[in-house]
Formats: sequence, structure tokens, C-alpha cells
Amino acid sequence: MPAEHTAVDAADEAAVAAQLGRTPRGLRAVAHRCPCSLPAVVQTAPRLPDGTPFPTLYYLTCARLNSRIGGLEADGRMREMTERLDTDPDLADAYRRAHQAYLAERDAIEPLGTQVTAGGMPSRVKCLHVHVAHALAAGPGVNPFGDETLVELGDWWTPGPCVSPPA
Repeated sequence: MPAEHTAVDAADEAAVAAQLGRTPRGLRAVAHRCPCSLPAVVQTAPRLPDGTPFPTLYYLTCARLNSRIGGLEADGRMREMTERLDTDPDLADAYRRAHQAYLAERDAIEPLGTQVTAGGMPSRVKCLHVHVAHALAAGPGVNPFGDETLVELGDWWTPGPCVSPPA
């Protein structure tokens, strides 16, 4: 696992379950932690425990961040971003590179035999949650729409943990 990713322990799994409101599936690592130390993004296995393909490598778990991103999606941000792909070749190239990086990282774990990544990559934007998760897990400069969304959201973590840390 990449150096910035950490193994999932029982407290992480409990925190993610509280964030999601359900038992998490296919957890491989914590890919990004909030400043409060709880997981914000987890890396999931390319296949769920029952063998079902799950192409979403990075899954956003922070309830507060999920809610704030949902507001941007409701405002039509994905449509605006998709339209920009047709008019900004540099942005389209950066987005294509994000897709390729996501696919290469997932396939290094387990190839699914598909070019499908997540979030509409590389031709449209259909889920900002995926792009933010990718940006937080990979760091700045990898996913342009994830980076852009994080800048727009600002300090989303400042009110404190999104759930009570597990005992």
C-alpha cells in the first residue's frame, strides 16, 4: 500500500461504519484522514468479498464532506464541469490522466478487465464524491475536478469530527 495509506484497524472500521450508517465492504486501507484523525477516504478492493466487481477504488466516508459535496452536485456543478471538458483541452487532458492513474492503481491491485473507473472519467463528471476521494487519496495535482471541489469547499473539517470517534 502507498506510504500515505494506513492499514484499517478495528477503530477505523467502526468509525467508517458510523460514517456510512452500515458495515463497510472491501476495505483495504485508510487513504486519507481528516485532521480529527478519523478516516475520510478509504481504499476499497476492486472486488467485494462476494466477488462482485467494485470499480470505485477510493470511497469517501466523511459524512460532513459527503453532505457538502451533495450540495454542490444539487447546484449543477457536474454539468458545468462536463461542459468545460469540451472547451478546455488542457483540462480534458488532465482529467484523462486522472482516469489513467486511477485505472493503473486499481489494476495493480486486481485487474477487472474494464476501462471503467469511477465518477464518469474520462469523458464526463457524474460524481464529485469520487473525484474528491481520489484527490484526497492521491494528493493535489492528480484529479483536477477533485482539487477544484476541495478548494471550493474550503475547511470542511473545522467543526470537528463528523461522527463520535469509536470507543
